[in-house]
Formats: sequence, C-alpha cells, structure tokens
Amino acid sequence: MLLPQFDPVAFSIGPLVVRWYALAYILGLLGGWCYARRLAANARLWPAHLKAPTPEQLDDLLVYAAFGVVIGGRLGFAFFYHPGYFLENPLEIVQVWKGGMAFHGGLFGAGVAVFLWARRNGLNPFSMLDIAAAVAPLGLMLGRIANFVNGELWGRVSDVPWAFIFPAAGPLPRHPSQLYEAATEGLLLLVVLAVVVRKDGFAHPGRIAGLFGMGYAATRIFCEFFREPDRHLGFLAGGWVTMGMVLSVPMALVGFWLYARAGKNPVTA
Repeated sequence: MLLPQFDPVAFSIGPLVVRWYALAYILGLLGGWCYARRLAANARLWPAHLKAPTPEQLDDLLVYAAFGVVIGGRLGFAFFYHPGYFLENPLEIVQVWKGGMAFHGGLFGAGVAVFLWARRNGLNPFSMLDIAAAVAPLGLMLGRIANFVNGELWGRVSDVPWAFIFPAAGPLPRHPSQLYEAATEGLLLLVVLAVVVRKDGFAHPGRIAGLFGMGYAATRIFCEFFREPDRHLGFLAGGWVTMGMVLSVPMALVGFWLYARAGKNPVTA
C-alpha cells in the first residue's frame, strides 16, 4: 500500500513551525516527566533508606535530560554516521534545525546528564537512571511513529501484506520498520519495565536501567533485520551487520553490568 503523504509540519503559529519529529521529542519529554513524577510520588516503590526526588527536582532534571538528549543525539549523528562530513564542516554540528539525531548518542548524553544531576542533588545516580530508563520507551515510541509519518528510516523491500510504498524510497513496497520499532523498543519495553517497577520498585538501583539497556539492544538488533541500512554506510560486515547493531552491542554490555551490579547492591527497607 502507498504511504499517505503526511505534511511534515504538525502545525504552525505565525513564523513558528513545529514539525512532527520535534513534536514527538516534546511530547516524549513531557510524557516522561509526568510519568516520572508519578513514580517518584509512589512511596511503595521506594525503600525507606533510598531518597526519592521531589517534584521540583524532577522539573530541573527534565531540563538536564533535554539538553543531554539534544547534545548527545547530535554528536552521535555527526560522529557515528557522518564523521568525514562534520570533521570538514564542524560548525554545522550545532545547526540542529537542519535535522539529524542518533538515538544511541542521545541516550548516552541523557545518561551522563542524569548521572551528573543526581550527584549534584545528593540522590542515588543509579536510581535516577532507573527512573529515566522506565520512562524512556515512551519517547522512543513517539519518535518512531514520527519517523513513519515523515516517511523516513523505512524498512527493507518486502512482499508482506502490510508493506508500504514509501515515495522517497522508490516504487517497491517495504517493511514499515518504524512501526516495528515503535511496538518493540517503545510499547513492549515500556510495559515490561512498568511491570518490573511495580513488582520490585527501586530497591535495586540500576536494575531498571540495566534491563532497559539489554532490552533496547535486543529489540533494536531484531528490528535492524527489517530496516534498510543507511544508504551511505550500507552493511558493515557479512551482508547483514548494520551500524544500529554495532552500536547496540556496547549498550547491551553496559546494561548487563548495571543489572549485575544492582543484584549485588540492593537497598533494604
């Protein structure tokens, strides 16, 4: 089926133009902020000896996380996917309005921002990473839906009944891999982490973040088998290894380390 031609602009107010992708980032951050406030306010989830963030602190954290996502995502896009071009044109790195963000870079930037913010505010950094990880899949889901609406980051050629023809990708039908990612990296991971949080709370600082790291890596690698690799990179090895897979491996390893560390360092009530 042919992908409907969506306007990339969600709405405009005078000279202010808001695109779907930017709207997804905004809604993801705001939705995650609201969810984080609910988690922090639920005393049942927090052992007595573990300090939960206040609503005012979470307001501050939102700003840190937003800057971390944008800075890390932009730097990741520049140096993971187009290093040659941006080394020759370094001033264009800051021109974020031209588009181009990398999730793995954004995740790293957000993680660093959350960790530093927690240390500065006297909170357990690993617990704050847990809160951030629990809400992150919401933004992922919205971002992938925005990719689908924009007709970008499409899948590989396929004859499955639900394949779409993406006008910018040529006349052949393709997997809607953006929706696969929205369903697995986003919705599925959001539900799984919510179940774990509801069961164990934050008694093992770093466990939720570790599960997120491993879960995202696994679902991203799975979806990469349906997603068209970046045209300028292609397959990196073996006719099937992509940059998304490669960048997901260290993420899985860090997630495993966080999960293992959390098991050895529980916070008792």
